[in-house]
Amino acid sequence: MKHSDFNHISIPNPDFQGHRGARGLLPENTIPSFIRALELGVTTLELDLVVSRDSQLVVSHEPWFNPDISSHPDGLPVLPDEAKMLNMFLMDYSEIKQFDVGQRGNPRFPEQVPVAAYKPTLAEVVMASENWLKNNNKNPVWYNIETKSNPSEYDDYYPQPDTFAELLYSEIIRLGIADRTVVQSFDPNTLIALREINPNIIQALLVENEDALDVNLDRLGYLPEIYSPYYRLVTKELVDAVHEKGMRIIPWTINSTIDMQRLLDLGVDGIITDYPDRIPR
Repeated sequence: MKHSDFNHISIPNPDFQGHRGARGLLPENTIPSFIRALELGVTTLELDLVVSRDSQLVVSHEPWFNPDISSHPDGLPVLPDEAKMLNMFLMDYSEIKQFDVGQRGNPRFPEQVPVAAYKPTLAEVVMASENWLKNNNKNPVWYNIETKSNPSEYDDYYPQPDTFAELLYSEIIRLGIADRTVVQSFDPNTLIALREINPNIIQALLVENEDALDVNLDRLGYLPEIYSPYYRLVTKELVDAVHEKGMRIIPWTINSTIDMQRLLDLGVDGIITDYPDRIPR
């Protein structure tokens, strides 16, 4: 896909994305959370990926176990001083799956219903979602997959970008979702590596800094199909500038219906939210 062809892709507009599923309502990045987001009518499931020692793509925001939500296989809570030592890049997936990440709830999200849950693989999420959609006669959804990656921690917590890109590309091809997948990242290196493998995979550049649009795009070196800034950075001028370059703008993470409507009125092309039940319809 050449960049000029982007306007012809079939991503819904506006695109309503469930952040880590429906994190405000059920434990993040778990199958129950993704199914809840589908029940609430999202058009895209947003999720995070890390890589295990045995090269499995694990749906998780951190490459370790967050002490706010995680429990050891024996049920004891993961403590803050041990969390980063529980490094999934040094654990096989069979070990990772034994930890619970749902039944303690999340103190940041008081509406979240605690349920027993584990960190699934990308394949498990896709298969569970596709089965639910089929069984409920719903339209296909998109997958917005974030590669969690930090250059200062390559080989310690994250694979090298080319390795990560190869693993992800192979899996989305195997799962048959390449034509319904966006790959996003704060780390330009993983996006660059993926573009070298296949330039047709739609990409989104995540941004949380206050640098100018062109400065952030220069770090990538080409125009991605989607520009995804933190929602508080979005102005009418930024929306117009992104559109003038032929990109879509989909900000993250907006949890107030009022803010969602304000941004839609500014002309954004989608909303990423922890609360799909708050999306204005």
